Formats: sequence, C-alpha cells, structure tokens
Amino acid sequence: MRRQDLEAMDFEELWLLHEELTKILAEKITAEKRELEKRLAQLNQPDQFGGAEGGATATGPGQPPRRKYPKVVPKYFNPLKPTETWSGRGKQPRWLVAALHSGHTLDEFRIHENGEASHRDAGGHEH
Repeated sequence: MRRQDLEAMDFEELWLLHEELTKILAEKITAEKRELEKRLAQLNQPDQFGGAEGGATATGPGQPPRRKYPKVVPKYFNPLKPTETWSGRGKQPRWLVAALHSGHTLDEFRIHENGEASHRDAGGHEH
C-alpha cells in the first residue's frame, strides 16, 4: 500500500486498518514466541550432552551438565604427612609453598611411578 493511499483514507478506515494490523502482528508474535520456546526446550534437553549419568549433573536450571573429567593422580606428597598430596594442578598447597621457600625443590616431593616416595627420608627434614 502506498503512502498516498493511506493519506487519502479517512479516520475510520485508518483506524480499522490499524486494528487489523495489530491483530495480525499479535498472532505473528505469539507464533514466533511459541517457535522460539520449542527451540529453547530442545536445547535444554539433558540427553543432548550425554545425559546426567556418572555424576555429570546440571549446575542449575537451564545450564548444561558438567563435563566428565578423568581422575587426576597425585604427583607430589608431603614427606611429613604422606597422606597430603598434590596433583600439580591449581594452587600449590601451603606445605609445598613453605618447603619451596625454605630452599627445597619441587622434584624432591615427586611421587615416583613405581609407588615409592622420593629419594629423601620421609620424615627427616623440617619444612
């Protein structure tokens, strides 16, 4: 419809056209909203990411489940308390930071592959 046609229409005709357009737009908006909600529901399905099995649970509504990570084996141990270990990832534990500041090297705390601790005596040095 051309602008001249609209300007030639009287008030009643323009108002009816306005109401008709409003009705059509409302229907289209509702249909578009339904379609988007369907797509969103599809994206939020948990089985899309491999399901919630094996501890991979959603962290909150609308968020995908956490990714599975392999078990991290400890690489370093505290000789004063051999149960305290560190995998080498993230922030260094306090006992290791203190030992490194006192002059020890990281390699002294390494857990060897055959299960033995480092070559040092397990309780012989102060940290």
